Amino acid sequence: MAEEYAVPNRRHIGRRIVSLRMANGLSREALAGKVGISPQFIADIEYGNKGMSLKTFYIMCQALNVTPNYLLAGNRYSNDNQDERSMVCEEIMGIISDCDVNHLKRISGIIRIYIDGMV
Repeated sequence: MAEEYAVPNRRHIGRRIVSLRMANGLSREALAGKVGISPQFIADIEYGNKGMSLKTFYIMCQALNVTPNYLLAGNRYSNDNQDERSMVCEEIMGIISDCDVNHLKRISGIIRIYIDGMV
């Protein structure tokens, strides 16, 4: 008997794309330009009406700065716990990469307070 595997849901993928697009401050037109497809095709993907080629999917992941696993299954990190720490560190670095020195100092202070409170 064959094993049963999870199948990606187009509507869920579309919702994640909308959420990421908006979080990145991108319009459909801007995302379409980055991916190299039409804004209407972006809308069709977001509504779950259409799928996309592997090439388009891969470019979409890069344009939204997200792992393929997240778009497909909603998991930001792999199932391998050894990689999870480095993935979280990379994500944090991506978030703070545009901060100036003053903001970074404040963020550092907040992190220290948080970690001290956990111990």
